[in-house]
Amino acid sequence: MAQTQYMPPVPPVSEQAPQMPQPHIPPAPAAPKQPKAGRDLRAAIGVGVGLGVVIVASLFFVKWLFTGVVVAAVAVGAWELTSRLLEAKGIRVPLVPLVVGGAAMEVSAYLGGAQAALVAFALTCLGLLVWRMSEPPEDYLRDVTAAVFTAFYVPYLATFVMLMLAADDGPQRVVLFLVLTVCSDTGAYAVGSRFGRHKLAPRISPGKTREGLVGGVLLCMIAGALGMQFMIDKGSWWQGLVLGACVAVSATLGDLGESMIKRDLGIKDMGTLLPGHGGIMDRLDSLLPTAPVVWLVLAGLVGTNM
Repeated sequence: MAQTQYMPPVPPVSEQAPQMPQPHIPPAPAAPKQPKAGRDLRAAIGVGVGLGVVIVASLFFVKWLFTGVVVAAVAVGAWELTSRLLEAKGIRVPLVPLVVGGAAMEVSAYLGGAQAALVAFALTCLGLLVWRMSEPPEDYLRDVTAAVFTAFYVPYLATFVMLMLAADDGPQRVVLFLVLTVCSDTGAYAVGSRFGRHKLAPRISPGKTREGLVGGVLLCMIAGALGMQFMIDKGSWWQGLVLGACVAVSATLGDLGESMIKRDLGIKDMGTLLPGHGGIMDRLDSLLPTAPVVWLVLAGLVGTNM
């Protein structure tokens, strides 16, 4: 009879071999929380305060210093816009006559009024057409059309700021114009980020809401009533309500207008010069179309005061 071979008992799996300790892997750090607006708010606030100090100081010490600030902003804004047009669409806008003509428009508006600014704008457009003739004729019409648009959109709309500055209470008018435009953006952001539910123009700017527009209008009207009552000669609170409502609408349309341009060009910002803001044009988008509105409303309500 065959003998059964003895097999030693198999120890449990846990006793077969010592388990190697697993290295401690620290958890991955959480991604930094981005602000809802997609901007660095601290940088944006710091840059905004710095710009405000420069503007107010130049306004109330020497008016000509503020003229220089406007000329510089217009030149940089025109450079940003023309650079993006070239990069995205291959559109060539002559920068030299645009910058020189832009400076001439601002100075003409301050010294000679609206008619002088209009003449400077016409001469700038003529200079752009002639300057472009030095290059091949291909795409001439496309390039000069964009050049005339840029001349109108950036330096010519800015001339209305200089027309406000030329009044006896010019610094106060310019400050009120700037404050109301900021209030439009601030009120829209504060209310829209908290209570916004209904999109204002989702195909153009998905972040804007109807509730935000209401918040911008209300804050503008309150600031306008206070500003007209205490800052503007012959101004009264009810005029400020009218002015504030007009500013909120024009500032919102200006913002949407630049958003249309950026979407057409396929870009997020016009530049990177201002941390937390983008480029100069990203700050001028609401200001430029609002300037003629404020000048016209003030002229109709309290006169040009020159």
